[in-house]
Amino acid sequence: MKLELPYWYDLHTHLRQDELLGPLVQAQLDSACAGVLAMPNTKPPAAKIFKTDSLPYLSLEEYRENITAAGGDALQALITPLYLTKDTSPRMIEELAETHQYPACKYYPPHGTTGADFGYPFENFMENGVFEAMQDRGITLCIHGEQHSLKGAEYFDKNTSAEDVFYHQRLPKALDKFPNLKIACEHVTTKTAVDFVLGAPAHIKASVTPQHLLYTVGDLLQGCKYHLYCLPLLKFEEDRAAIRKALIDPANTKFYAGTDSAPHTQKATPCGCAAGCFTAHIAPQLYAQGFEEAGLDLSKPENQKTFENFLCHIGREFYDLPLPEQTFTLEKTPSKIDLLQTPSGSLTPLPLGLGHSEIPWKLEL
Repeated sequence: MKLELPYWYDLHTHLRQDELLGPLVQAQLDSACAGVLAMPNTKPPAAKIFKTDSLPYLSLEEYRENITAAGGDALQALITPLYLTKDTSPRMIEELAETHQYPACKYYPPHGTTGADFGYPFENFMENGVFEAMQDRGITLCIHGEQHSLKGAEYFDKNTSAEDVFYHQRLPKALDKFPNLKIACEHVTTKTAVDFVLGAPAHIKASVTPQHLLYTVGDLLQGCKYHLYCLPLLKFEEDRAAIRKALIDPANTKFYAGTDSAPHTQKATPCGCAAGCFTAHIAPQLYAQGFEEAGLDLSKPENQKTFENFLCHIGREFYDLPLPEQTFTLEKTPSKIDLLQTPSGSLTPLPLGLGHSEIPWKLEL
């Protein structure tokens, strides 16, 4: 069985910086990426527009130059969201709109994930003019949808989580106040978030990662498989079932591919575990595996169309990106995976970290 697909866009990935940047850009290209949305949680974060701005952050101008110099000039499109901090102003939003073809901003819950130390409470942006300016300019708000500063039982429990709280209490208020704000609900993990997106207006969509499509928190905890540790955390079977149902629905117009691929040369550390699963160079194969495990027979043309819409079209159309002319092939045949070697050390692809040296699908450019 073979699927011929147009090149796709990874609309949530981490390219990092310095010596990792080149190998990670190449990893995306090797997975038939026409373009990427590169997360701005660098060190320091990409939280100002121009190099000449006085703020103590990396500029989007410099970040984009670094990506391009590391091989990113081969990408058909590059989205670099502005990291929202306490220093973000409505004027910066206007400058972003004036200087970027695909303007977007990224909200991180303060201290809520890797590189989120500069995050600022969600409610502040509702009052300081930033979300209003984004709505007026048609700029996409990319959100890490978790409530910050919760106690353990509120953060992750059988009946609630930080994501549940955010989608029950925070985002509805933002939509009430800014009904036309374009929002990307990134890496949704719960039935709560899926239901919210399904019931929201057409300009609210969501990305889904391979790991949240394939696994549950039980897979993470059974043997403490730290290569599955990511944020937001994997959730329960009810949540995975909701994600799967939404993705394999032939009428899906809401959910698209965004891997949240996060490279770490050292996952387990003396003070904890680095958050993120590395899937950049094998994501289409993992998504195909996930669709099959969700019950979709990819040998049927109508199901191939459903898969193609998720991987190649829904997110692309949401960000108004061009349709690539190039195509690639996915073949239902096992393929081997290895460590990815970089000047900073080796990166472990998620399946290999779980003890699998082969995956069911093979990609050919």
